[in-house]
Amino acid sequence: MADNKNIKTDFVNREIRAKQVLIINDDGTKNGPLNKFEALKLAEEAGLDLLQVGMQDNATAIAKILDYGKFKYEQKRKQKENKKNQVKVENKEIRLTVGIGEHDMDTKARKAREFLEAGDRVKVSLKFKGREITFQEFGKETLDRFFTKIEDVAKIEKEAKLNTRFLDMYVVPKKG
Repeated sequence: MADNKNIKTDFVNREIRAKQVLIINDDGTKNGPLNKFEALKLAEEAGLDLLQVGMQDNATAIAKILDYGKFKYEQKRKQKENKKNQVKVENKEIRLTVGIGEHDMDTKARKAREFLEAGDRVKVSLKFKGREITFQEFGKETLDRFFTKIEDVAKIEKEAKLNTRFLDMYVVPKKG
């Protein structure tokens, strides 16, 4: 598998392959098309670099004259900022049984509420033991009772579905 870090995406100065270059200035005005070497000379006179930002056609590159080191630094900083601002949603699981007691259900509902308020997605799993699997309607009733305890902060993403010996339902936080 190829390592994406080794692929060069920016063509700077002499790495630009096109013979003609259309230069876009800082104020947005276009200059050119110029010969590649004339454009390089303009960039060197300004003490800056020529960075290819696109292609107009097969023979003409679109480029900007800028400080490449500063450009890379700004890009890295923006990328870091975007990564920091990303919200990571975790999947949490709450396990119930068909004969769960009322107090136990309240405790599990309180924990699910904490997860939902933190912005996490919650999988509510009801485990059938032994022959309980023949009474799936009791399992659905238990899940419905559980959901009524958290419905003010949650909405159902996936309805209850039987998955081997588990009846699974997914809930997500309400937007609001």
